[in-house]
Order: sequence, then structure tokens, then C-alpha cells
Amino acid sequence: MIGIKSIASYVPVEGVDNYAQGAKFAKDQDFILGKIGSTFLPRKGVEQETSDLCVEAVRALFAANPTLSPDAIDALIVVTQNGDEEGLPHTAAIVQDKLGLPTHVAAFDISLGCSGYVYGIYAMKGFMEAAGLKNGLLITADPYSKIVDPEDRNTTMLFGDAATATWMAEDAPWLLGKAKFGTDGSGAPHLKVSEGVFFMNGRQVFNFALLKVPAHLHELLDESALQASDIDAFCIHQGSAAIVDAVARRFEGEPEKFIKDMVETGNTVSSSIPLLLEKHVLASAWNRVAISGFGVGLSWGSAILYRG
Repeated sequence: MIGIKSIASYVPVEGVDNYAQGAKFAKDQDFILGKIGSTFLPRKGVEQETSDLCVEAVRALFAANPTLSPDAIDALIVVTQNGDEEGLPHTAAIVQDKLGLPTHVAAFDISLGCSGYVYGIYAMKGFMEAAGLKNGLLITADPYSKIVDPEDRNTTMLFGDAATATWMAEDAPWLLGKAKFGTDGSGAPHLKVSEGVFFMNGRQVFNFALLKVPAHLHELLDESALQASDIDAFCIHQGSAAIVDAVARRFEGEPEKFIKDMVETGNTVSSSIPLLLEKHVLASAWNRVAISGFGVGLSWGSAILYRG
């Protein structure tokens, strides 16, 4: 079965001090830590494109897995809604060329935001198994610094730039279990880009997450014949500290198992879940974790990952 073999990431060293931004908008330390959850927001360099972030993450993956050769890659998916330049050609093709991957590789993008990693790993698994492919790279990179207005207090204090690369193949230590997905396009106006600038209705997004995610996770557990006690950790999208805390409380089942880690990354969109998996899960002694991504679309996806 195709599963997750390894995850690596790239987080830019340079960025924005959120305390400085907070002072600009009259927000104190309690607000920054308790509501936002991030004191530093990484930002890509002016000269860097989305594909450059992808390349750095993949290079980190190759460095951590010397037995994996670039020539062995036969599938490449990039999850992004902020690709290179105007979005054409697809970012995956640009990444294939920059990495020098073989031309027989299947490469395409998935245009999804915060739910993109959950969708992406299942799309990659199904695509690889259907086509008989051996080694796939699922990359997430959605630098919101391209679209966020630095004068918009509702967005500029939330988002950080990062990229992750997930190696998917047979004989993986982590396998993909039951998954559930959902879409409500009527909520599209709450998270959108108009004339190149990102807009977010924070209250509506918060309410959406609070109403949808805990119930979705319970449905997933019920359909998997599992209890909350069977899950070692919940890795949900790190939208903000307030959202993670509220979802954990509303879930009503061991809220301490919900991981929160965004102090030095912020909301990295589709990269937030794989960043948690890389840092907290892959090398742990845990046997089963639940993941959930939710946001722009409106779109959501939740899944169970378990040790093979």
C-alpha cells in the first residue's frame, strides 16, 4: 500500500516580527499569543518564487533520504493556489525542470488551500496505485505574502510562507486510513482574492471551523469504528491559536491531544498539517493520528493515519 515514507520542509529564515505588527494595530502580547498564536511570520525573499520554495523542500527531503534518487520519482503534485507568476504553466512543471527530474514524471497542480494536504495525499495514493507508480512527491507551497495586504489587520498577522515535501511509496511507516471530505461553495465570498488582494471574513471562517470540524472528526471516528481514546494526536490545520483551541474544546474528547505549533510559522495554509507531522508525528511512538484541513472553498477534509 502507498503511504507516507518521509516529510521535509523549508521555512524561510527571514520574516516579520508579529509584535511589531501588533503594535502597529494596537494589539498586545495576550492577543498575539492567545488569538493569533504566532510571534514570527516567515516570508519568502523578493526574488523567490513559489517553485523555489518547493525546490528547497524537496532538496531537504533528498538530503534526509539519501537512498531516494531524483531519477526514481515518477509522480509530482504541487498543492498551491499561488503558483509562479500568473499560474501558467503549472508550478509542478516548473519544479520538475528546476529539480532536473526525469521527463517521464507525471506532474500536476492541485488548486486547494488549507484542506489541500488531506486531499493531496489521497489524490497521490490513488493516482500512483491506479497507474502503477513507485515514488511520488507531494509538495505544498502557498506563499500568502504574494496576496496579503500588509495594511489589513485581519490577514497580515496570520500568514507565514513555507513549503513541505512528502515522499509517498510502498513499504511506508505511515499508511492512509479512512478519509472524509466536504465542500460548500456558498461560503466562497468569505475567503477570496479580488484584484490580486486576499480578503478574509475572520468571524465567518471561525464559525465555519467551529461548527464543521469537530463534528466532521466525530463522524470520521464513528465510520472508522474508533473512539477519541484510540487517537494519539489530532493534527488539524493551524489557522490560528483561537481556532485550534476552540475546535479542541468543542470536540469534547481529550482536547489536550490537539497539537498547536505555529509560534514561529503562522498559518502556512496547505503546509501546516505536514509541518506538524514532520515535527511531532513521524519520529514519535504514536500509532494513530487524525488530521483535518479546512478553509478556502469552503473546503474541508479529515483522515486517519496509522502505522503500517
